Amino acid sequence: MAQLFHPSTNTLSKVSIFGAVFFLAGIGWAVLAFVRSPYVTGAGVPLEQPVPFSHKHHVGDAGIDCRYCHTSVEESPFAGIPPTKTCMNCHAQLWADSPVLEPVRQSFRTGESIVWARVHRLADFVYFNHAIHVKKGIGCVTCHGRVDRMPLTWRENTLYMEWCLECHRAPERFVRPREQVFSMDWQPPEDQLSLGQKLVKEYKIQKLTDCSICHR
Repeated sequence: MAQLFHPSTNTLSKVSIFGAVFFLAGIGWAVLAFVRSPYVTGAGVPLEQPVPFSHKHHVGDAGIDCRYCHTSVEESPFAGIPPTKTCMNCHAQLWADSPVLEPVRQSFRTGESIVWARVHRLADFVYFNHAIHVKKGIGCVTCHGRVDRMPLTWRENTLYMEWCLECHRAPERFVRPREQVFSMDWQPPEDQLSLGQKLVKEYKIQKLTDCSICHR
């Protein structure tokens, strides 16, 4: 019987198979890169706000403690958004006539809250409690980054489950003394693991990785 295909067809078939494998691998890599990109996660992307609030100015330059605005962070699952009255405690005197702050003054006059764009938003099926993390010695910087260097606020981390699990699986790598939780410039010592293991025991921190801890 006469040969139907030229011998080079074998080479072409092998090259096509290998090419398809590399092509699919490339597609998979591109998808993974896309879902971890700032376009999807929002990490590193400042959000436009009704008022261009600068954490760098208020925290870094003026030295205002996180708890002055986020009053419920130590006692509640939510850190809390400050009411306009908190802003006006200072801005009734400072920059009182600034056009940039007109939305703040209008909110104070009318009693209508400013609608801020939420920077850190978890899915509805995820439970997170600020207070327990603060009490266990997890610093603001660990999750929110150096907000004292942010002229506009952005999400520092992806908030993906794998990122949360890094800490839940090895809390000794991230825990700090409770008195340093709100410090922006605290640096872990060279023997962080030794300190972390001590604090994990002292603060009774458990390595909670069961699904029901966050998915309730």
